[in-house]
Amino acid sequence: MNEIIKKIEQEQLKASVDEFSVGDTVRVHAKIKEGNRERIQIFEGTVIKRQNGGIRETFTVRKISGGVGVEKSWPLHSPNVEKIEVVRHGKVRRAKLTYLRSRTGKAAKVKELVR
Repeated sequence: MNEIIKKIEQEQLKASVDEFSVGDTVRVHAKIKEGNRERIQIFEGTVIKRQNGGIRETFTVRKISGGVGVEKSWPLHSPNVEKIEVVRHGKVRRAKLTYLRSRTGKAAKVKELVR
């Protein structure tokens, strides 16, 4: 049974996944369904965590909108995620940046990684 599940999951994986990591500023192009219409909405923010692996892998993006922190999580291989655009690479030393939740303004910034 385990082999059957693995085979089904392999079929559901995306062919190419955009390369990004924790601390990067990204633009997520997500499909939004409103009634019978479908449109693409862009959500730009800092990746604060990536977790799990394979088909279950998810990532969380945080941004400040109107002085309020907004976080959204998506499955990496979801058909609702059209594409992930990396705006800039961040220099971080942690796997999860949950400490950014308590910071505002300049303190909530992540240094840019110069390549």
